[in-house]
Amino acid sequence: MADKQDKPKRVQQVYTLLVEVGRRSGDGLPKGATGAALMCYASGVDEAEAVRETVAILKQADLAPLDVTGYGTLDERLAEGHDIDEEERALMGRALEENSVIVAQMTPFFEDAKGGGDTVH
Repeated sequence: MADKQDKPKRVQQVYTLLVEVGRRSGDGLPKGATGAALMCYASGVDEAEAVRETVAILKQADLAPLDVTGYGTLDERLAEGHDIDEEERALMGRALEENSVIVAQMTPFFEDAKGGGDTVH
C-alpha cells in the first residue's frame, strides 16, 4: 500500500484568464451591452482547473461565459515580459490565499453604431 507521502502535493497557482461573456437575463451588464470581457485571477493546480472553476462561478453569477483565454501564471507572464503592477500582484495573492476567483476588471461590449461589430466604449 502506497504512503500518502508518495503522492506529490499539487501546488495551487494563480492563472490570469480573460473571459468573454454574452448576454443572459439577470447578468447585471449595462443596458445596450452585447457582452463583456472579464479579467480574472483564478487559483488552481493547473490552468484547466482554474478555467473550470472560473466558468462555474461566472455561471452561478448569471453570466454566460463564451470563451476563455489563459495568460498563464505570474512567473509565466513575467518570463514573457508582461509588466505586472503591485495592485495586480495583490489581487493574484488574494486569489491564491482565498483559493478563489477574483474578477479584476469588466469591460462591456457595445454594438458599433455603423454595424461593424463589437467595440469597447
